[in-house]
Amino acid sequence: MTYHPKSDFMRVMIERGFLADCTDYQGLDEALVKGVVPAYIGFDATAKSLHVGSLIQIMMLRWLQKTGHKPLVLMGGGTTKVGDPSFRAEERPLLTPAQIDDNIAGIKQVFSAYVTFGDGASDALMLNNAEWLDALNYLDFLRDIGRHFSVNRMLSFESVKSRLDREQSLSFLEFNYMILQAYDFLELNRRYGCLLQMGGSDQWGNIVNGIDLTRRVLDREIYGLTSHLLTTSDGKKMGKSQSGAVWLNPDMFSPYEFWQYWRNTTDADVGRFLKLYTELPIAECDRLGALGGSEINAAKIVLANEVTKLAHGAEAAAAAEATAREVFEKGGVGDDLPTLRVSAEEAAEGLGIVQLFVRAGLAASGKDAKRLIQEGGARLNDEPVTDAGLRLGASHLAEPLKLTAGRKRHALVVMD
Repeated sequence: MTYHPKSDFMRVMIERGFLADCTDYQGLDEALVKGVVPAYIGFDATAKSLHVGSLIQIMMLRWLQKTGHKPLVLMGGGTTKVGDPSFRAEERPLLTPAQIDDNIAGIKQVFSAYVTFGDGASDALMLNNAEWLDALNYLDFLRDIGRHFSVNRMLSFESVKSRLDREQSLSFLEFNYMILQAYDFLELNRRYGCLLQMGGSDQWGNIVNGIDLTRRVLDREIYGLTSHLLTTSDGKKMGKSQSGAVWLNPDMFSPYEFWQYWRNTTDADVGRFLKLYTELPIAECDRLGALGGSEINAAKIVLANEVTKLAHGAEAAAAAEATAREVFEKGGVGDDLPTLRVSAEEAAEGLGIVQLFVRAGLAASGKDAKRLIQEGGARLNDEPVTDAGLRLGASHLAEPLKLTAGRKRHALVVMD
């Protein structure tokens, strides 16, 4: 990347490693220097929370606002009814309008930690594309908007091509998604003067469609910018932990588990993740990322603290670190570990150790838990578990039990 930007936002995107591609580097850079640029990223409401796979986009919106521009957080209340087919092997399950509204309410909680909403020039707005998509008349839409799209061109987009190449069905419903997303950009430009759409590099085709449509219908110049689709250095997709998705809402994934996810980052990813997911100066990210041996663990704690601070606040980050220290350094149980609550009735009947490991999220299945026990990776109150048939009753649960899988994953079992 040889382009030398004049605007603070483009400089941050390039220096910190966000930028994958841009439709017009110079044109966008000049617009960013000239005045406040409203820019949007769309988020479909397929769950009650976003997970860390969306964090790179959320950080882009945060940096946009920090450099003086206006983030438009677009909730896909309308497009979620269709489902984005990009790089998916099968159609998304369809949600009811009530489920979608419920999910949007949950997702709203995430954003208030990262951007400031309000009526000021660079204050963020949260919008919902159902506002204009729900009211569309199909025949008018086909005549006014559909005529600008070439099916030949749509078939050439990688997200569609990869599906068809594998001979997997692509419904007409899903094929419409890219037209609706393009229409979103047109409407946001018309209503809010939006000049930029951002997204992951898998959204490139959809973004270009919106730019082309807006140019044809409104004769206006707008821009697209994509970030890299992030994987960890061992090739895994961001957003998953051993116990499932790493949600950003604290009621779906505790701040301690969130902190622990970042603390367990692979050595090779530390410097890169510090640049993308924290606001530490570049030089400090490079210094911490270059540490070797056991020193890299200190850098991982900095990473975990900084990311947790942004998502859940300084207090939650400090509590998570204190719990981790209690667990790892002193062998205690801490106050903030993921907790499995069992009823007194269940305890009276007896609970199998295998079942507890699965329910506590420390094993994916009974088979996984048994293998963990056989390989010596399971501990109960810091003592190795050797018998997969072990059953625990009410007397065992009079005090909280600490379960451990491997060296770093812990949970408490508490009887209500």
